Order: sequence, then C-alpha cells, then structure tokens
Amino acid sequence: MGDVDLNKERLELALEAAGLDLWENDLITGNVTRKATKTFEELGFTEEEIVSGVQDIYSLFHPDDIDTVRQAVADHLTGVTPQYRCEFRLRSKSGEWVWFANYGRVMDGHTATPGKRLIGVTFNIHDRKCRETEIAQINQQLSEQNRLLQQLNTALERLAANDSLTGLSNRRSLMELGAKEYKRTERFGRPLSLLVVDIDLFKAVNDAYGHLAGDRVICAVAQACTARKRSGVDIVARFGGEEFVIVLPETDGPSALRVAETLRRDVEALRVAVGDAGQDVAVTVSIGVATLHKGSGFDFEELVNRADKALYQAKGTGRNAVYVADAQTDDGSMAAPKQLDLGEGI
Repeated sequence: MGDVDLNKERLELALEAAGLDLWENDLITGNVTRKATKTFEELGFTEEEIVSGVQDIYSLFHPDDIDTVRQAVADHLTGVTPQYRCEFRLRSKSGEWVWFANYGRVMDGHTATPGKRLIGVTFNIHDRKCRETEIAQINQQLSEQNRLLQQLNTALERLAANDSLTGLSNRRSLMELGAKEYKRTERFGRPLSLLVVDIDLFKAVNDAYGHLAGDRVICAVAQACTARKRSGVDIVARFGGEEFVIVLPETDGPSALRVAETLRRDVEALRVAVGDAGQDVAVTVSIGVATLHKGSGFDFEELVNRADKALYQAKGTGRNAVYVADAQTDDGSMAAPKQLDLGEGI
C-alpha cells in the first residue's frame, strides 16, 4: 500500500472517529468534487438517492438559514473571516429538521490555481442545539418567574407600606419616612411641619349609616388630604381609624397653618354619599399643627405627639378647628397649643 493510500485511510479513520464528513467544492467550476455523503446518509437518503436525486444541498437547508450560510461562505471567500464556520438546519428524508455545522477553508493558496478548492467538514450538532434550546427555554421561564416574583414582592411591599382602604401610607410607613425627613431637617436646617387631621363625630356616622358609609367618609377625607399634596414632597398617611397625618417638608409654621385651614374648609364643603337612596352627609375635621426647626430638641415622633395634643385642644373647644402646638415663647420654650386666628391673613 502506497503512502498516499495509507494517508487516505488514516484521514478517513480520523474523520469517522470524530464524526466528521469531508466535502470539497471547486470554486472555479462550482462543482461539488466531494459530497458530504455521510451527512446525507444521516438524513436518511440512500446512496442511489444521493447520486441521482440530492444534487443541491441548498435545497435541504431551512429557509431561515440559507442567507446565513451564503453570507458565511462569502465572508470567507472575500477574506473577512479566516475560516468558514456556520450552523444550520437540514431537512431529513422524513421531513424533520436536523442541526449541523460546517467548518472549512480555502486551500491550495500556493498552487497555479490559488483559491480553487474550498474544503471542509460537516458534523451533527443536533443534540447540542436541543440542549441549548432547552436551557434557553428554562432560562426564559426562570426569567419570567423572577419577573413575576419581583412584581409580587413590589405588590407586597406596597401592601405593607399602604393602608388597604385609602391607599395612603400606613402608620409604619409614615414613621419610617418621617424619620428620614427629620434627619434631613437636622442636616440642612430647613423647617418641617406636620398636621394631624381627625374626622369630627365619626362614630355618629357609623352608628347612623353603617360601616360602609363610614368607609366612604374616610376615603373622601383621604382624597381631600391628598388633593393639595406636592408630588414627591409631602407625605399623607392614614394614622389609624379616622385620623390622618400630613408631613410638609420645607414648610414653616405660617405656611402649614394656611395648608391646614384650606384643608378644613375643603372638608367642610364636602357632601359624601352614604346610601343608595341619594342620602349624603356633611363632615368636618379638626387639625393639630406642629413645626420642627433645627435645634428644637425633639425628634419626629415627638413632633407627631405635639400635633396630636394640639388636635385634642381643637376637639375640646368645639371641633371643626385648627390648633397650633409649637408657638415659641421669648425664652425659646414651647408655649401651650393655641387656636388659629382666622383673621391673620389666612
């Protein structure tokens, strides 16, 4: 056996062991000088069919892959890529799509006809592509599940931070946000005001019209509290039952009083439907106001307590009133709560 035959046998053995199918194209004539016979056999075609019927392998390519393959060949022939590499699907005799890959290179660069021969190998990558597809599907499912989980977490956080009836911040959220505003007030020396708002004689509404009517009243007052809210600045919270708290950053005492009196008048003008027969009810609120300045010597919780004490002063002296808790005396101490003088330019 000559060296040429021996080397040919060695090559065929190596190709067979590696699952590679050798092919060769004549780039000058366009003829296929060595067919990818093993590939056609894997696709279910007989030797007779390969010789007589399957002349153009491009007829077996998946329509979505033909342009990709042609572009990969063109890129190599024009020197854009050092090798020809491509992955594609071929139609088997039974009609199934099977994944294969090509690797090739233009040979005989130093002969009299350089660039004549394009030699390469084809090999089956169907199992790998199936695994990749399965992994991609799993990753997509995981991504979707993570997205849904994030949405649920966001919804749970919102539920944990907001009152279920009014949608306002709840008491816990108020204290957390208020503590942050207190730190900002201390850092930058800006005023921080707070209103505690309570619906007057709310129990009488519940007793006369029922809890559903009471809920409507609470929601109506909640809407009035948020109507003049500065978006991204003020905090409006349901503090419990029929009581609300409004935090007004960057707001001094006189400005907070004006906000409180405007809110009192807005609620006084409300008529809340409490029955299917067209009944409505008028409600009023009492409001306590307190303002925190840098160096006041008390924290956000104490600010709430001071406004709450002013609220009870308003309740005890006739309701539908605004009281201020943090008027300072000449020596810097805090004076007793006083009723807002509505004649002072409000």
